[in-house]
Amino acid sequence: MSAVQKRQQWKLIGLLNWTADYLDQKGFENSRLEAERLLAHSLHIQRIDLYVNFERPLIPDELAQFKSLLKRRLDHEPLQYIIGETEFFSLPIKVAPGVLIPRPETEVLVENALQIIKENFSQGKEINVLDVGTGSGNIAIAIAKNAVYARLTAVDISADALKIARQNAELNNVADKINFLQHDALGDWPLHFTNYFDLILSNPPYISDAEFENLPQEIREFEPRQALLGGKDGVDFYNNFCQILLKLLCTEGNALFEIGETMRDVLLKNFLNCGFSNMEMIQDLSGKNRVLKMQKGGGNE
Repeated sequence: MSAVQKRQQWKLIGLLNWTADYLDQKGFENSRLEAERLLAHSLHIQRIDLYVNFERPLIPDELAQFKSLLKRRLDHEPLQYIIGETEFFSLPIKVAPGVLIPRPETEVLVENALQIIKENFSQGKEINVLDVGTGSGNIAIAIAKNAVYARLTAVDISADALKIARQNAELNNVADKINFLQHDALGDWPLHFTNYFDLILSNPPYISDAEFENLPQEIREFEPRQALLGGKDGVDFYNNFCQILLKLLCTEGNALFEIGETMRDVLLKNFLNCGFSNMEMIQDLSGKNRVLKMQKGGGNE
């Protein structure tokens, strides 16, 4: 903002329009929506109130607060970190630096998990579900919210992520259905989890080293690398977790993993060799390979 702009009496609609135009000029997508969310968050109001009270002037403290948030966004800090929340599966999810931001494509994983639960478990039967690398807790919380008899264990190596995940479980009134556990998924698991889980879900790190270099700046510089990087080819976690997965699943238990779109052939081969069957590749709304579904035991397809 120029010195003249700083001195003028800004009204909501004027500041909103200026911000949307400025973000657009700087190459930000959905600039109008981003401007609305930034300004509404700064003023602690709903987005609709920006238009209901569009002639309301801003006091200097409000303008200073908004300017500080806008600067963070112009430095490419993710909008979700700035406002402290996002939405996943129509549920509010808190996020913070150090915790992976949930993506809409991960909803494909949840939708298919709920379908498995609906088709394979009768009403009233408790279902043991494991969410590996829970992060913000978004996957476990969406399952708990939509599958009444699901009992979830959600693990993550990061204490900071689990702190946010527990807050999200409280926020969405499912804290009593999820056991959060700090644990290295590739380490030794407690014996009582052997052959315990009916369904295991994971959105693991699967970005290859080469892909990481081409990611947007706001992902590369701000989101946690340990939740993104999957080694040279992106498949390290899948390969290292395969035998552990077999031990954790009960007989004929199912597993669903989010994957990178180019990993189809190598993962199908690797999990088949590991001893899984009934494998299915599920695409997202963009037609990209997104979720690998498989089963322990049974015949191969």
